[in-house]
Amino acid sequence: MKAEIITIGDEILIGQIVDTNSQWIGTELNKIGVSVYQITSIQDDKQHILNAFKEAQERADIVLITGGLGPTKDDITKHTIAEYFKDTLVLNKAVVSHIEQLFKTYKIPFGNMNRLQGMLPTKATYLKNEVGTAPGMWFQENNTVFVSMPGVPNEMKHLMRNYVLPKIQQEFKLPFIIHKTIMTYGQGESIVAERIEDFENNLPSYIKLAYLPNYGRVRLRLTAKGDDQQVLENTLVTLIEQLYQLIPDIIAGLDETGTIEKKVGDLLKARNQTICTAESLTGGSIAAHLVAVPGASAYFKGSLVVYTAFLKQTLLDIPKELIEKHSVVSQEVAQQMAINARAKMQTDFAVSVTGNAGPTTDTNAKSVGLVYISIASENGVSTHDFNFGQPRDKVIKRTVNKALELLSKEIQKN
Repeated sequence: MKAEIITIGDEILIGQIVDTNSQWIGTELNKIGVSVYQITSIQDDKQHILNAFKEAQERADIVLITGGLGPTKDDITKHTIAEYFKDTLVLNKAVVSHIEQLFKTYKIPFGNMNRLQGMLPTKATYLKNEVGTAPGMWFQENNTVFVSMPGVPNEMKHLMRNYVLPKIQQEFKLPFIIHKTIMTYGQGESIVAERIEDFENNLPSYIKLAYLPNYGRVRLRLTAKGDDQQVLENTLVTLIEQLYQLIPDIIAGLDETGTIEKKVGDLLKARNQTICTAESLTGGSIAAHLVAVPGASAYFKGSLVVYTAFLKQTLLDIPKELIEKHSVVSQEVAQQMAINARAKMQTDFAVSVTGNAGPTTDTNAKSVGLVYISIASENGVSTHDFNFGQPRDKVIKRTVNKALELLSKEIQKN
């Protein structure tokens, strides 16, 4: 069962708003076994809309349309739909009554323009929009279902939950689609792919593997699709067990809860140990990742964001002479940051980062992208240097992920 989503509105194409509707619709369709084949955003232009409808009908079983159903003249979707289905618009008294009651409740004047929202194509099945004025419409044309909904997110979601999704499930025999995502860290997409090449080549035909890379992290998404839910679930369990045997050193866990920060927290809790951070270029991002995990107060004590040389000296007692000799971006300063932070906050571990995120290098001569990460514990301090290149956002994100990865390995050594 294939679906296509069409969003209508110039505001999407010029970047004035972000299309969150398609993301939400795609997620909800997937839950009931409908695969989204394509997402298309188009202008408020009649011919463009007609062309998009024709093309979608050739590709998809279900076409979901959002936008262009308001009361103003620039909202032309309803008229264009009527033209596409060779239909006419007639006044739907139920729609008008609903809008009048809604306006009365909120003490809003009701005018003729609002009444015109009650004009619906005769071939449309009316979907009542209890939370707004623009009605939803369901059409069936040559084995393809078209559903038109307002672009306002809460109104679209109301119609989807209460009418569209249940009706799709009632009208169609749908397969099961199950996703399982394994979170890995520390190795790039190509290296991970090489390590599990034989695994991927021997997947059953009803299982697909997708690589979803980010800076320092790669998610492996297994998707199972078929008519027997139990067979799909059993197969996924077996495949996940195989991945744990193939790449145990880089797996943080399953799904979004299997992050490297969650793994760090679990390791610390299991050992009844604590952590603090001293951050320069990351500006507190490592701490933010750690505290995003529920229950982080059991092991996370705090963070010092020492973005300047002055604060490194005054808050972390880094000797001025050390900074002048080696610069703030150096192994020596990174080490002292971790050692002093651990002593001041009385934790088992401290992680520190300093570096040049760019685009410039301020007062030091070190290259943009150069980063030092230090981890201090009762066994001493270890320091690692990396060059994460550019741009700035990439350097910061890779620093955060690499610091958490190194921290995980260091905790397991102790």
